[in-house]
Amino acid sequence: MRKILVGIKRVIDYNVRVRVRPDGSGVVTEGVKMSANPFDSIALEEALRVKERGEADEVVAASVGPTESQQQLRDALAMGADRAILVKTDGNVEPPVVARVLQKLVERETPRLVILGKQAIDDDCNQTGQMLAALWDRPQATFASKLELQGEVARVTREVDAGLETIEVDLPAVITTDLRLNEPRYIKLPDIMKAKKKPLDIIELASLGIDAAPLVKTLKLEPPPQRQKGIMVKDAAELVAALKQRGLA
Repeated sequence: MRKILVGIKRVIDYNVRVRVRPDGSGVVTEGVKMSANPFDSIALEEALRVKERGEADEVVAASVGPTESQQQLRDALAMGADRAILVKTDGNVEPPVVARVLQKLVERETPRLVILGKQAIDDDCNQTGQMLAALWDRPQATFASKLELQGEVARVTREVDAGLETIEVDLPAVITTDLRLNEPRYIKLPDIMKAKKKPLDIIELASLGIDAAPLVKTLKLEPPPQRQKGIMVKDAAELVAALKQRGLA
């Protein structure tokens, strides 16, 4: 079966203003709206479009996180994914752990393609896709803004500093998605009801034999300094004078 595995991460919704805890131990999540990582929604949308073109038979959504991540997986099922897998853990997981979990799922599901968001908006690490490709020993194409499948080859247009680059990779492969790849579809109420009947498997992280101990210790978080109030200038000369006064010119 031609299968696509898509990663979904539960993050604070991008419309929410993130607040640091008073003791600096983390960010406030209690009572905060959580959503699927926007880049992951783009990855899922692309997988669904590939399936709708007849180039895949099944789309499987997977997440690594707490029990509450089931909600984001149900949303993925409502969008159109066929099945979902939650690798449950209550602790914070870093990219190397997520990559090894995905490797285990790849061994179990044998997908033709793995599509991930290029990064998560909570940590901006941009590491998991690359790490998975190395562990899986398969090609990768990151920052994809266009994806075409031609037989056993994926043709990917990717965004780089100099503009656009087009590469071809043999399948199976790992693709990570950029913002301009597509616009995810809206979830409709009937699809939400149908999603409740779709299978969602829960696997305990400990059962996979993966060491989830953190490699990085966060000592303290601090909010960014408040932005200074701007000033109005009449012309360029006054602007230059103001910059010189602040030691910026």
